[in-house]
Amino acid sequence: MRRREFLRIASAAASGGVLAGIRSTHAQSLAGKQIRLIVPFPAGGPTDIVARPLAQMLGDALKATFVIDNRAGAGGSIGTEAVARSAPDGQTLLMGTVGTQAINSALYRNLPYDPVRDFTPVALVVLAPVAVVVHPAQPMNSLADLVALARQKPGQLNYGSAGAGTPGHLTGEMFKRAAGIDIQHVPYKGSAPAIIDLIGGQIQIMFDPLQSVLSNVQAGKLRALAISSKTRSLVLPGVPTIAESGYDGFETTAWWGVFGPHGMSETTTTTLAGEIERIVHSEAFRTKLEPLGVIPTALVGDALSSFQQGEVAKWGKAVHDAGVRID
Repeated sequence: MRRREFLRIASAAASGGVLAGIRSTHAQSLAGKQIRLIVPFPAGGPTDIVARPLAQMLGDALKATFVIDNRAGAGGSIGTEAVARSAPDGQTLLMGTVGTQAINSALYRNLPYDPVRDFTPVALVVLAPVAVVVHPAQPMNSLADLVALARQKPGQLNYGSAGAGTPGHLTGEMFKRAAGIDIQHVPYKGSAPAIIDLIGGQIQIMFDPLQSVLSNVQAGKLRALAISSKTRSLVLPGVPTIAESGYDGFETTAWWGVFGPHGMSETTTTTLAGEIERIVHSEAFRTKLEPLGVIPTALVGDALSSFQQGEVAKWGKAVHDAGVRID
């Protein structure tokens, strides 16, 4: 081996060892700590479903105690603001969503936080399509049936979502615009109460991330008409996409990621991001989440920052085009 090549490899190996040691030291600084992961929606909803296995695995990796703190309300703004106002010590984190970190800034006139300026992005965790579901007793077996019934009964059909400004709400508004129909939005404080009312017949339709409704679809309690992603879901291969159903180019994707308050140290951020990225790529995490209809996807550092900025711009335009605004 040439001497120069040997020195390059030796230097790289030494650097790797040093970096590993640094990461280990930083991880040790969180060991024994109690870390709150605030979920800005109720227990049992799509955000909670992602947060709980992640918190357990992250707690094990860091030898820290992770506590899930569900703080619902105002489309996720209440819990999200709580994180923005917390000390940037790494002990209060947010399970952020496409709603809280990209949609709400365009949707709400008086949002009590800035989704970019007030947070430290840590790691993207999963992506998921929005599903369009109805009660099996409803005379709707396809999106075409839904649209036909909505045109027969303008303004009389209701669709539920996990709350104003959530991916389900905005996807529903975008679909109304694309299909030229009038269905009324009923916001709930989370997915779980909306699903209860859908099964109970108080509302006729629901738009919500796939993982929150999947078990009821598989049990026959709900019928999935379509999903909003570009391609079909592996867990519901017989359900077409909205684009396939006659609305070419229609696509929305919900996502979830971990964010800390603005000003969190680079060392703490890097430590958390590295462990989350490792977990998201692990077989254990994929085995836990993929059957629920979500797609584990890790983005950290500048890649996550760029992704979020693009999402803020994209969803801001979608909100404007849909004419949705909340005081």
